[in-house]
Amino acid sequence: MLIYNVTVCVDPTIEYEWNKWMLAEHVREVLATGCFTAFSLLRVEADGVEEPTYAVQYSCASKSKLETYQKEHAPELQKKTLERWGEKVLAFRSILHTVAEGHLNS
Repeated sequence: MLIYNVTVCVDPTIEYEWNKWMLAEHVREVLATGCFTAFSLLRVEADGVEEPTYAVQYSCASKSKLETYQKEHAPELQKKTLERWGEKVLAFRSILHTVAEGHLNS
């Protein structure tokens, strides 16, 4: 399992609207590509980070699905994001490889 992680710094003046847009539009468009099986939207807390920061994590079953997304879908979706929010949203992307998972049983 791969996680396509997008870390996003959001201007505080648009945070509420950006969150609404993410859940109502953008995440749905990303999932509609068929390249991912699930998502998580997380708020990041870190020392020295003042602007609202989020991690959007998309679960991907294979490297080929991720490559398809990056080649065929990501450029247009990133362009739409830039056109809508401009420099009020700064993002960087990373790929996380699941090494192990588990749950604590009580």
